[in-house]
Amino acid sequence: MITRHKGAIFFVLTAFLVSATNLSQAAVNTSDIDQVRDKELLDSKDFQTIDDFVAVAVGELCRTADFTSVAKERMVIVSRKSSNKQSAHIQYAGQFYKSAYKYISSGLDDASRLTPEDRQFKTVLNLLILMDNLADVRLADLGIKMLNDKKPAIRYWAVHSLTNISIIEQLSSGKAADLELARRIIAQLKGLVEGSGPEIVTLMVEFAGELNIKEAEELLLEIAEMRMGKYADWTVDYTPLDATVLKALYKKMSSTGANKPVIAQHFAQLYSYTIQRYIRNINGGGFLDDTQKQQLASVLAETEKACISKLLEMAQAKIRKAIEQDDYATLTQEHNDLLGDETKAGRLASKLNFDYGKTADGNRRTAPLALPEQPKTK
Repeated sequence: MITRHKGAIFFVLTAFLVSATNLSQAAVNTSDIDQVRDKELLDSKDFQTIDDFVAVAVGELCRTADFTSVAKERMVIVSRKSSNKQSAHIQYAGQFYKSAYKYISSGLDDASRLTPEDRQFKTVLNLLILMDNLADVRLADLGIKMLNDKKPAIRYWAVHSLTNISIIEQLSSGKAADLELARRIIAQLKGLVEGSGPEIVTLMVEFAGELNIKEAEELLLEIAEMRMGKYADWTVDYTPLDATVLKALYKKMSSTGANKPVIAQHFAQLYSYTIQRYIRNINGGGFLDDTQKQQLASVLAETEKACISKLLEMAQAKIRKAIEQDDYATLTQEHNDLLGDETKAGRLASKLNFDYGKTADGNRRTAPLALPEQPKTK
């Protein structure tokens, strides 16, 4: 059993197990911790006060079932994560996050033994959201441990706690330890690409798009390939995700060096598949309902405006206009002109110097892969 400060975590979780009648009783006393936050220099007694506060506050969070009350409990903790005095900032934060790691870790361990399962779920979820709100790399190992949980909501908040903007900023510090942690996080996220829904994949895309390391590019390319595979086998869902993927690939093209042609090729092939799918639908397919058609149309138009116009350094609106008129002939022509066909490279390939691989006779492929025919069973 993990040792707890004065048994705080064990007590509150046991109380949660035994009875729901006391859920609204105890509130966290903040007077002592607020005094410590106003001190210029901390001593051992102050460190103990910080530890006591975090122990009780995290315990109260675990004990609270009502989500409105839980939000207030989280705010009590998050609003006191730093000192009011610059001179004590490092001392205070060092102890605060050391204690936060200890008691959140204990809370997660104890939650695994809670019954019924709904109480276990809520407790773990509350702790992960707290970690996300605290947003500090010193808690990252706790999030990593929860990435493979069987519940999608738990996985989502575990990923969110590791990929939010504050974490990205800390991982981008250039320090060796932060770079190593970024690589560890990405290695774990790669294992989630295939089995995750669009909400989690979106978080991974945005995370990979912001980090300027080789491993982030690899994760983004893996996600792009996963999405292309879903178009090719006609299992693609929630196409708005692809606008996010395409924008992230565009951003990488604007900042990367030697890998730029590979990223450009993935961008072009994925964009081609989105256009081809739309053309198939309006040219006699009719397999998309109104919502799906509108979502896919938005991907095409949004990518044209946000990415294509900037890549070609000129305003582009032909795709949007063709969509508005349901003109698949013009849309096909613009697709070929922009992305290439069997007879010539497209404007994008000429501008960015990439191709789509090799043909059977070893020549450069100028056309993106064609979208396979829709399986009859679909």
